[in-house]
Amino acid sequence: MANNEEVLEYLKNAAKKGSVLGLERITELCHILGDPQNKTKIIHVAGTNGKGSFSAMLSYILRAAGYRVGCFSSPPLTGVTDSFRINCREISENVLAWVMADIMPACESMKDKPTEFEILTAAAYELFYRVDCDIAIIECGMGGDTDSTNVVSSPLLSVITNVALDHTAVLGSSVREIAQRKAGIIKENRPVLYGGTDLDAFEVITAAAFEKNAPLSVTDQIRTLGTSTGISGTELEFDGFGKARVPLIGTYQIYNIANVLTAVELLRREDLEISDDAVRKGLSETCWHGRFELLCKEPPVIFDGAHNPDGIRQAAASIRHCFGGGKVALLIGVLADKEYSLYPHVLGQYISRAFTVTPDNPRALDSSVLADTFSHEGIDAQCFSSFSEGVKAAFTFAEQNNIPLVALGSLYMYKDFCEALNDITAEMQN
Repeated sequence: MANNEEVLEYLKNAAKKGSVLGLERITELCHILGDPQNKTKIIHVAGTNGKGSFSAMLSYILRAAGYRVGCFSSPPLTGVTDSFRINCREISENVLAWVMADIMPACESMKDKPTEFEILTAAAYELFYRVDCDIAIIECGMGGDTDSTNVVSSPLLSVITNVALDHTAVLGSSVREIAQRKAGIIKENRPVLYGGTDLDAFEVITAAAFEKNAPLSVTDQIRTLGTSTGISGTELEFDGFGKARVPLIGTYQIYNIANVLTAVELLRREDLEISDDAVRKGLSETCWHGRFELLCKEPPVIFDGAHNPDGIRQAAASIRHCFGGGKVALLIGVLADKEYSLYPHVLGQYISRAFTVTPDNPRALDSSVLADTFSHEGIDAQCFSSFSEGVKAAFTFAEQNNIPLVALGSLYMYKDFCEALNDITAEMQN
């Protein structure tokens, strides 16, 4: 069996190929493995935002209902094993190595070697089949039609959480173009759920569903009643389910919960036994990191992986709702392909001072460029070449001014942010 070091080195070398959309390599790789993607019931999830929270909540609900559930998400927040979960728990390095021991020789037998994400996708399908998951929730990495997860022939349910502008250089410059790519996960005669509100996207998805004779359902947000969200979590009443509470915070979680509950109704039609008690229990136990997550209470420290325009607007709404529209210290770092020029306009009224950092990623935007973007709009901004020093300066500023610290941007900086924050709090305790 391969060891963890060999696995990580293999994935590191595969990552040099970059991101290459297309289904030729992943189809070949899965076929070599015996097409494990078609041996487990799959819930396939695409969408611009909300995929992770949706998948987490649904995983906890299915676990509470007695199912053995796998979940594959990206990008990993703390390490490669973080992308793979069985019954809502991250797998161990040994389990990944056990699966990769067969994945790596299969890859080496291919003339056109797969990318890192294609390898991880194949590993997810193989893992969930091997450990006999009743259901596996699989998140698209980017888009849908040519995303490597899109090799499932007959999913239990396809879900498009929403559609907004992101990855425009790859997926298209308009919502309609991006919706067309995401609608690529819709399969012949299989149900699909659209959870967004954009009418252009709805038209595209409706046409795609009609072409595939796929029953289309749309989340009815009007069914959401009596909502309440704050630092302690989110509560709502959803017509047909009654009251529910979720530990996740952020105003956008209300929409995600409505999507999840609608998906539960569709899964019941597919003969899954999911009681209302399992729904409430699963939602109440849900844990998901990096989405308006409260990491510290004094001062309040929030991390949210908002980076595209829709995500930044949702983060601004959550800041306004949770902190009464008051000023916050902002720590932010993003990748260079994001529309960062919009950030000052959306967030400006809530920022006391912006602290910019450079995420540890080859595609990261230099912190000085991001700081200049804020400064040009009259917002006090300071850039840092050292990530940990940027976090420390932002935390100290928030503490001294008795205001919250909100960290936004790439999920690739989540691990480094948490480590820097832990060092700060540990130093304070000594």
